[in-house]
Amino acid sequence: MIKNLSNKKSMIATKITGPAHKQKNLPCQDFFAYKKKNNRIIAVVSDGAGSAKFGKIGAKIICETVCDILSRSKFKDIKKDIVFAIEAARNKLCLHRLNKTKSEENIMDFSATVIGAVYQNNQGIFFHIGDGAAVAFFDNYLYKISKPENGMFSCETFFYTMKNWKNNLRFDEFNNARQICLMTDGVTRFALKKDFDLEKKFMYPVLEFLNNEKNKNYAKKALLNTINSKQAQKISSDDKTFVWIRL
Repeated sequence: MIKNLSNKKSMIATKITGPAHKQKNLPCQDFFAYKKKNNRIIAVVSDGAGSAKFGKIGAKIICETVCDILSRSKFKDIKKDIVFAIEAARNKLCLHRLNKTKSEENIMDFSATVIGAVYQNNQGIFFHIGDGAAVAFFDNYLYKISKPENGMFSCETFFYTMKNWKNNLRFDEFNNARQICLMTDGVTRFALKKDFDLEKKFMYPVLEFLNNEKNKNYAKKALLNTINSKQAQKISSDDKTFVWIRL
């Protein structure tokens, strides 16, 4: 799976508008943010709810707010600071100009999921609300997945804008990872199997290519073409965001 793995840290990410939104002339509701400070890497992806008026804004605010706050926190306090960062994003939505009532109740108009990772000194943690997925890859073909979480129905998920968001915030800790991937629900449809285990026929060739392609611009273009292929669009008509980080 990981031949000729370079020790050089790298990050490649892309997002596309799904056919369902293109047909309605709507923009991509996904967003991602990435920050590297000293020896720490923070990455967050978010899928703005299609049913929410301002899901795209909610996705942007959570990604940027979390990256900013976690770049200044101490790793020993990281879980507490993740909660603080999400609360800060919720407060921004309460004060947002499009929230006419400035009420907590109306932040559901900005509903979005959260899939994030922090990694420092061979220690990592995933934090996750809703669907989408995060995967840490280790040596010897081992991996750990932060899996999607849906409600009673497959199309029902959870958002950081909900009143009970803390009940749906999940943490997964890991050590000594070689690579991390974060993805929104539009990608998990073909990157994961129905039981949410890894779809190796898709993921392993993607990782192999990204690890060995020296031209970062070409690698990004190839990744975009992969998640935007006719086959991928046929499997999922949703927006798609994929972030790959070599540690």
